Amino acid sequence: MNTELSITIKPEEENNQALIQKLLKKELRFQKKIELKPDDKFTSVFVKKSIDARHGQIKLHLKYKIYINEDPRESESKLPEWKKADGKKSVIIVGSGPAGLFGALTLLESGIKPVIIERGCDTAQRRKDIALISTQDLVNENSNYCFGEGGAGTFSDGKLYTRSNKRGDISEILKIFVHFGADPKILTDAHPHIGTDRLPKVINAMRDKIIELGGEVHFNTKLTGFIKDGNTVTGIKTVDTKNGTGCEFRADAVVLCTGHSATEVYRMIAEEAPAALEAKTFAVGVRVEHPRELIDAIQFHGKKQTNLGAAEYRVTSQVEGRGVYSFCMCPGGFVVPSASGPDEIVVNGMSTAARNSKWSNAAIVVEVRPEDIPESFVKEAQKLNCPAISGLLFRSFIEKKAKENGNGQAAPAQMMKDFINNKKSQSLIPSSYTPGTISSNLNEWIPQHISKRLALGFKEIDKNMHGFISDQAILIAAETRTSTPVRIIRDKESFESVELKNLYPCGEGSGYSGGIVSSAMDGQNACRSISQKLISGFSKKDKKEYF
Repeated sequence: MNTELSITIKPEEENNQALIQKLLKKELRFQKKIELKPDDKFTSVFVKKSIDARHGQIKLHLKYKIYINEDPRESESKLPEWKKADGKKSVIIVGSGPAGLFGALTLLESGIKPVIIERGCDTAQRRKDIALISTQDLVNENSNYCFGEGGAGTFSDGKLYTRSNKRGDISEILKIFVHFGADPKILTDAHPHIGTDRLPKVINAMRDKIIELGGEVHFNTKLTGFIKDGNTVTGIKTVDTKNGTGCEFRADAVVLCTGHSATEVYRMIAEEAPAALEAKTFAVGVRVEHPRELIDAIQFHGKKQTNLGAAEYRVTSQVEGRGVYSFCMCPGGFVVPSASGPDEIVVNGMSTAARNSKWSNAAIVVEVRPEDIPESFVKEAQKLNCPAISGLLFRSFIEKKAKENGNGQAAPAQMMKDFINNKKSQSLIPSSYTPGTISSNLNEWIPQHISKRLALGFKEIDKNMHGFISDQAILIAAETRTSTPVRIIRDKESFESVELKNLYPCGEGSGYSGGIVSSAMDGQNACRSISQKLISGFSKKDKKEYF
């Protein structure tokens, strides 16, 4: 038999295996009412560790899988079996982020050929293009922090934490990452994280496997339109972003994994089939950066810890009927420029695997519901015959306002206390944001229903994290890409667009997932549905309706 147990220990006891085994056997008796016999074989396998710094005392919660008279190796789930594509069936995947890559591998489980179309570059060239944003204020609209091999998460941290347990097997996603070169620690950390310095190599290994098994990957190839037969998508039109040459691709299905920043794709769908889109809640705010030592002191109650790494935090509150919360917290990390076009400023956060910079940052954002969108953007969307994109227009407006109040890619910024007191900062403290910062009173251009809630939200956060409001806290704007303001409506079972048949929107750009792991599982689920239909001739939905 096997079961799971959790124990709590002090940080200094983490390496005391004799104590841990004693505590596990004790918990086995008390929690599970199981008494070991002298000849029973007891094996413990470490599952996960989390840090609890509440109530002024730091503790470690350790979870173990316990095997009694059973071989752990026989109970472990195995990796999927990927097959060589025979070329009889093929599927176009637009976008090489986690949804696209894991979707491609899922198709290969059935020997179906994936053809990945990526507007950006491979990771090597993408790294060079990203460097130019900070050094020369040059934003390549096809190769940046948002677009390119691996998707938005590749060069912005590689966080793997998700609550999307109902989407699929999270452990399978993590095991596949480890298979392609990620640190095995991600299998046991409470908040797993690969690191932007390591993730590109993992992504490269996944791409190489897809090509080895007969898949195709086309970089610098941008989607420009759909090839349709009535309302059924049969292929796509593309353009080579290097030489402007057009090309068409046809396949048995098209999977859309274009990410939350592909504004042109939403506009394309708005023109082709406006009813395929619906507005959804998103968030707008700022990156808040503190010295790492300050956040560590707050979270660890002033006790210096050398073995626990940089401290994390997660905060959430309700302010005037809207959520104000942290997102993508980067302990020991950096604030990075995440614009996907030259006429905007967008910021994000990232960390290397070591999480050892002298800063810690997080997005603090305000929930924006469709009814919060100013009337001018609603009317503009109506003129475009697609009311669903009003939030997209509003988001673009804020990003352009950030550009107007910055300088190149130097971002508008304000000291937190000055923001709360509605006054422009006379000086700014040093920041990890390499393009630089420009003093700006964010209250003057961030819409009031957002800026007011942010200021009140900081006060709420400070009640639980005393010292969060600090002379050493700087706000950098604008943080607008936590999620998309638009959802591409799809069937719940088949994952197929309700308006454009044979088109399968998934990942963050679809509006149904957020983050690397949930997007990867979304790509898997969509491609499993496609595989079932291509092999059997019936989707899960078809079977229900037919039989």
